[in-house]
Amino acid sequence: MRIATWNVNSLKVRLPRVMEWLELRGPDVLLMQETKLTDEAAPLLPMRMAGYELAHHGEGRWNGVAIASRVGLDQISLGFEGQGPDAEGARFIAASCGGVRIVSVYAPNGRALETPFYTAKLDWYDRLAAWLVRAADPSTELVLGGDLNVAPTDDDVYDPAAYVGTTHTSPAERERFHGLLDWGLIDGYRKHHPEPGRFTWWDYRAGNFHKGLGMRIDHLLMTRSLAERSIAAEIDREARKGKLPSDHAPLWIDFDPA
Repeated sequence: MRIATWNVNSLKVRLPRVMEWLELRGPDVLLMQETKLTDEAAPLLPMRMAGYELAHHGEGRWNGVAIASRVGLDQISLGFEGQGPDAEGARFIAASCGGVRIVSVYAPNGRALETPFYTAKLDWYDRLAAWLVRAADPSTELVLGGDLNVAPTDDDVYDPAAYVGTTHTSPAERERFHGLLDWGLIDGYRKHHPEPGRFTWWDYRAGNFHKGLGMRIDHLLMTRSLAERSIAAEIDREARKGKLPSDHAPLWIDFDPA
């Protein structure tokens, strides 16, 4: 089983690339973020023709999350309370796929420290942690993934000094991220790649991708029973190249059957 996550930065713009990637890499489940579509505009038919069911939670120009699955898709819920959207828009969707509870999230950016946007980001993380305590169980098979907008350690940025005093690396944000791990989730990518310099996002500007100036802010976190079955993980840098790429690269993890 292969589970992947990808901030597509507009599913309308990136749909041909997403469909090509699905055929090339063949994930069983793909979590998507920043679809920037209404639910009515979600590409249900193209996905179905490719063999995938699609659950989408969108609001139009901003945000938007989705789960595409070819191993079943049911028990869909939106927002932290099971009915959405949550207070910051379409940033959370959960579904059961092939016996695994899948949660696709798009965390707020935070913009800058000591702003209302940063405070709202920390609050969003607190409510996500509360949802895990209330609605999930670390002894079950669960994947929480997506664009979490946090680089959890200095190994996850190209130069820690460049991020002093900025969002994504602040102590409070990292504390919230590690709180998810304390609940019972495991960083699936780090299990297979402890080395630094592995990134999922590069700014479009100034050729940062080709210079290697990136961050690892997209994650697949999973409960222990799944982590123990994971056999490989990869970030697909090739998908960040070419015409009209997202500024994020897909991340996937492979699992042995149960």
